[in-house]
Amino acid sequence: MKLNADFNQRALVRFDENDWVDSPMPGVRRRMLDRIGEEVARATSIVRFDPGSAFSPHTHDGGEEYLVLDGTFQDEDGDFPTGYYVRNPPTSSHKPAALDGATILVKLHQFDPDDRTQVQLDSRAAAWSQTAPGVDTLLLHGDDRESVAMEHWAPGAVRSLDASGGLEVFVIGGSLSDGTDTLSRWDWLRLPVGSEFHAKAGPEGAQIWTKSGHLRNVIGIAA
Repeated sequence: MKLNADFNQRALVRFDENDWVDSPMPGVRRRMLDRIGEEVARATSIVRFDPGSAFSPHTHDGGEEYLVLDGTFQDEDGDFPTGYYVRNPPTSSHKPAALDGATILVKLHQFDPDDRTQVQLDSRAAAWSQTAPGVDTLLLHGDDRESVAMEHWAPGAVRSLDASGGLEVFVIGGSLSDGTDTLSRWDWLRLPVGSEFHAKAGPEGAQIWTKSGHLRNVIGIAA
């Protein structure tokens, strides 16, 4: 399967315009954002776990990172409620579940094979910094390959983000417009290497998750 697999192109997926697709595990559904591969894939998805659902124990050969959008996600390390950002590096393993249900934004098989950095960060309890007028930022993870962050934009805030190495923007809440499209709750935008990104928050503000710099590492993947 190939979905939004040409990383030289702008890609936009609107949450309200797509349907849930069943996974092999009962009670686990997903909305695919980009994908190269079948069940073992380089993939970005929104995944919904019904109450009581779980995945079989598995190892993340290519790493996994996720942001809990609602509910509480769980594994052997404990509970991860809404707002948690987790990185499980290559060679890590777990048995994920959601006793009361959960929805996550998850990226699979996108790590450096030598990366062993694990992150479990509660964004609601972390210290945020003001990085621009009306904008507060929380760095979730940063290395020489990529930067992952969350931002809160006040209503009408204007902000430019570094898209020179590629950029993904996922709207957690509120809305923003980049002059080409208006993105609302759970919409996802990916811009290729060499892009620019200038946007304005909507009247209710915007809460976003971003990843930048990482697409330099996927140039050459076939469309």
